[in-house]
Amino acid sequence: MGWFESLLSKDVRRFIKRRDSDAGETGRALEELRSSLYNELRTSEGAKRQQQRCCGPVVAMTFNFMVAVGIILGNKMVLGKIGFNFPIFLTLIHYFTAWILMAIFKGLALLPGSPPSKTTPFSSLFSLGAVMALSTGLANTSLQFNSVGFYQMAKISVTPTVVLAEFILLKKTVSFRKGLALSVVSIGVAIATVADLEFNMFGAFIAILWIIPSAINKILWSNLQQQSNWTALALMWKTTPITIVFLLALMPWLDPPGALSFVWDVNNTSAILISALLGFLLQWSGALALGATSAISHVVLGQFKTCVILLGGYMLFNSDPGFVSICGAVAALCGMSVFTSLNLRESREPSSGKQSLPSFKEKANMEDHHTSERKSDVNITTNNVV
Repeated sequence: MGWFESLLSKDVRRFIKRRDSDAGETGRALEELRSSLYNELRTSEGAKRQQQRCCGPVVAMTFNFMVAVGIILGNKMVLGKIGFNFPIFLTLIHYFTAWILMAIFKGLALLPGSPPSKTTPFSSLFSLGAVMALSTGLANTSLQFNSVGFYQMAKISVTPTVVLAEFILLKKTVSFRKGLALSVVSIGVAIATVADLEFNMFGAFIAILWIIPSAINKILWSNLQQQSNWTALALMWKTTPITIVFLLALMPWLDPPGALSFVWDVNNTSAILISALLGFLLQWSGALALGATSAISHVVLGQFKTCVILLGGYMLFNSDPGFVSICGAVAALCGMSVFTSLNLRESREPSSGKQSLPSFKEKANMEDHHTSERKSDVNITTNNVV
């Protein structure tokens, strides 16, 4: 009986030890999973991989398109019905709200990590923050002083400016087919949207000043994310304070007086805060789209939004932009389709080249292996003869 109890106690101890070892392995596996997730979210390389995995070109551009349509309606309500005629101040509220939200994300350890400071000079971040303030602030000011038609002409001018700036700064060229598709897009958007060209000298000067910062802004956002492992939120966190400082400097020069005397009741404040939230989402989605595609593709997306809004108003709300405008919008959409198909074809070509490269290496390795085998056979034969 004592022998049976001792045997039973040995089996129980062995079972408990095995259970403890299984629990230890499970704990180690969970710890490894937790550490891998931490590295994936907290390091710049892991966060960049996560952004590329979850937010590809189609998702990013769809997100940006939907938010852009929403903020158009929101800004119309703020600037029109409410009468908040301070575009630089409104832009400042947008960026300040974005900075507060990202500070909350950082406090909750949800903000992605940034690359090491040595990889990106501060001058690049400072330039991006400055051109963000100039491009956004000058765009709103141009829309205030010029007609919608002249504003659309300025937006169309961003496309050749991006192509020229990328060639000068990054030595990037555009193929003839892409250039032809972009020309069709620009001409179609011009026919569809440019109905009047009313402007004054100050408004025209502001519009011309806006074109170059807008192009540089898109190029920097795309290049820093694709070349330096920056994610959209991490880059926004670093550059938003610089943008806020520049907007504070622009506000006395470009905004009319009377911002502090505005009636800040519940309805007006709620509408402005909704617009600010949409502004944060627009900035984030635009950064995601620029990181997933290119500066030129983002410009084409902006013109696509214009054409869809025009055709949507015609089909859904019975608006009558005119037969010529509809033909221009359809031509622009055709040019965008050709441009997108050319981009997809070019993106497939490097991947096929990368797939063929290992086969070449494997073939070379096989040849080296056969050569070494022949040499070893010769050495064996020689040794046998000796």
